[in-house]
Amino acid sequence: MGHHHDHSGSGKNLKLAFFLNLAFTILEFIGGVYVNSIAIISDAVHDLGDSLSLGTSWYLDTKSKQESDDKFTFGYRRFSLLGALINSIVLIAGSIYVIYEAVGRLMEPQSSDADGMIVFAIFGVLVNGYAAWKLSGGKTLNEKVVSWHLMEDVLGWVAVLIVAIILQFKDIQYLDPALSLLITLYILYNVIKRLKDTLFIFLQGIPEDIDLKEIKSKLLNTKGVASLHHIHIWSQEGEHHVFTAHVKLNNIESFDQYFKVKSNVLEKLETYKFEHFTVQFELDSETCKLEEQVK
Repeated sequence: MGHHHDHSGSGKNLKLAFFLNLAFTILEFIGGVYVNSIAIISDAVHDLGDSLSLGTSWYLDTKSKQESDDKFTFGYRRFSLLGALINSIVLIAGSIYVIYEAVGRLMEPQSSDADGMIVFAIFGVLVNGYAAWKLSGGKTLNEKVVSWHLMEDVLGWVAVLIVAIILQFKDIQYLDPALSLLITLYILYNVIKRLKDTLFIFLQGIPEDIDLKEIKSKLLNTKGVASLHHIHIWSQEGEHHVFTAHVKLNNIESFDQYFKVKSNVLEKLETYKFEHFTVQFELDSETCKLEEQVK
């Protein structure tokens, strides 16, 4: 069995980004209604999802440091999938509402407060830019992914700023709802993609960075290995993977041979850096009930 553990001090940056994002999201909802901008409201929905994601990441960063216990023998990393699922549902529901409002605004155009939009756009660039900068130096994949996401937010606010500047010179009433539709459709595309990935992990699909055929080939080419059965590979939350298998041995005549084959198999699995791997070795004279079930 193999184990690999990685803990980092990423909690402070995630905590800062969470509170910045949450405070700004509340301000956005209020400001979006005040300046009558559906584009700002659509970005507020997006930022609400980001806040949930950041809060979940911050909580799980602390929670993941807990050792496994009698209730969760693999630890608490898989809880992040639940957070991703909730986050996706909230974003999809919010996006549907924004699309409904934006279409209504396109059918019955309304003027927006361009000055107010400029103020919020500048705040949006500064707040999201600062949070992205704080997380950009992070070592964990969690921090890097959130940083990239916040940079996308910065670009979204730059788009709002450009539209607001145009509205200063010409009151093109469909510009704001059209921008909100573009932002929302982009959000939906990414949310549905992330939801698909989350469900795939939930259903214990083989991680994309693992080549099952390659693993089988390497193990079967190990001297003393006759066959493999009941191979299972899944991921806890997309980063930390688990491997289990039954390995049938042949021509084993001594304990030294047995330990050598076992050592060679485990050594090959070590190169994949599974967080956990469990292998049951069986001699050719043994009968495995699980192997019979497969047949």
